[in-house]
Amino acid sequence: MASLRGIQQPELSKKLFKLIKSENHAIGSYETAGRERIAIASQLSDWGEATNDDSISDIADKLGVLLSEIGEQEDVFAQNLEDYRSVLKQIRNTESSVQPSRDHKSKIADEIAKLKHKEPQSTKIVTLEQELVRAEAQNLVAEAQLTNITRQKLKQAYDMHFAATIERAEKQVLLARHGRRLLNLLDDTPIVPGDARPAFEHADQARQILNDAEEDLREWQPNLEPIHSQATGMGSNLMPGEGSTIAPSVTGGESVMAHDDSPAQSRIAPSEGQHFQQAQLDAPPVPQHAQAGEINFADSQYAHSDAA
Repeated sequence: MASLRGIQQPELSKKLFKLIKSENHAIGSYETAGRERIAIASQLSDWGEATNDDSISDIADKLGVLLSEIGEQEDVFAQNLEDYRSVLKQIRNTESSVQPSRDHKSKIADEIAKLKHKEPQSTKIVTLEQELVRAEAQNLVAEAQLTNITRQKLKQAYDMHFAATIERAEKQVLLARHGRRLLNLLDDTPIVPGDARPAFEHADQARQILNDAEEDLREWQPNLEPIHSQATGMGSNLMPGEGSTIAPSVTGGESVMAHDDSPAQSRIAPSEGQHFQQAQLDAPPVPQHAQAGEINFADSQYAHSDAA
């Protein structure tokens, strides 16, 4: 069915249709990677408990918590990419709507050329030429709308994409650094046969590292270069108009235009309170993402009783 839809796409929108479809497959891969990362984290915790070594069990359990949160960030990233993909669809839909205008103009021009070749004295030529003037005028408007929406939505879409990429990277780096702190609590001094390992004395420090990771995620804020836009005068008909204002981008600077009656919608990392204004075309409802900045120790399958 998807292949059939691709064949039926107007020529003008086929390339972007293919890109959007490919992006959908990539998003599915990120979602799968996130689920698998969470499953592996659980397996690490189970293995640590099976070693009957209190030190390894405690460290492996808490590493599992951090690795699980890293997996959750993949899922948040995938959801943000869905939002960016929805913006690209607005360009594709506009391309699809412009194609008939181009085809109509070309069809009339072809008919005129044939008549001039076969019946140069035909009175129908004058009628067709008048119709061609109207078709060219209509197409001129459609082409202007297309270039306006393409530039605006391209900036908006990849503003969202890159902001989401940076958020995912920075949060995963943050979690990985705390994971390395946990590793330093594990004593790997070799022992000789018959010697016993000393009791694990860093349980409190290990718990604090998880607390630090949770707090760092909660306090994370983007620090990005603003994406500026000059699309402040575009009306609902995708042409220059009045009554529009600058909307703040996800990066905190000036970005794509939105009318005063267009509500701001959270597009990237809702848990951090960032907002990305949708422009004139209607976009799909924004999914309510999970709180990405909280590590739930009490509900975690990896959490020992001392980690609540």
